[in-house]
Amino acid sequence: MFIKQFKPGGDRNFSYLIADEKRAKAALIDPSYNAGLLVDEAEDQGFEILYIFNTHDHYDHTNGNEMAKSLTHREPLKFKDKDPLSGTIISDGATLPLGDLEINVIHTPGHTPDSICLYVDDAVFTGDTLFVGKVGGTDFAEQARQEYESLHNKLLNLPDKTRVFPGHDYGTRQVSTVGHEKENNPFLVQPDFEAFVNLKRNWSQYKREHGIS
Repeated sequence: MFIKQFKPGGDRNFSYLIADEKRAKAALIDPSYNAGLLVDEAEDQGFEILYIFNTHDHYDHTNGNEMAKSLTHREPLKFKDKDPLSGTIISDGATLPLGDLEINVIHTPGHTPDSICLYVDDAVFTGDTLFVGKVGGTDFAEQARQEYESLHNKLLNLPDKTRVFPGHDYGTRQVSTVGHEKENNPFLVQPDFEAFVNLKRNWSQYKREHGIS
């Protein structure tokens, strides 16, 4: 599978171009700020862009939608949208073909109610649900509970070797794996939900104590 990670601007945002190289079918993920970068790369590679996905409906992930739509003539897709090509509703467990590959939609509410992750081959694109060494921002109540369940009941059930491609460059590196995050992400090693929330409440202090920028 072809994957290219872009840093288009914003708050260290990531955008992605993914493709089945053999069939030359591609998708854009969170093409914010400068969607033309991704479209130009797809054209250089000879890929046909079938889909545009937003991992959630925050401006820093969606502000490139109009440019992406204009350049590709594809409708941007968020949670609960209907894909015009296949008629598939973007919902938990939905699948969309990408050449010989399959895009699997995982609904991961928490950071936002509409947050989704996209699992393709051996990679998962986690938006603002899971970062390298961190998790998405939430309140300390229902949102945090939803995020905790999304992480532990969905993302951490993926194979340990699954590569993690986050929505922002917030960690010590730009790509991780599910297995690495299970063992090293301070939020994911907490013994229970209460400890998870406590770390959220005290994250600034934790970062100072552990030299995290």
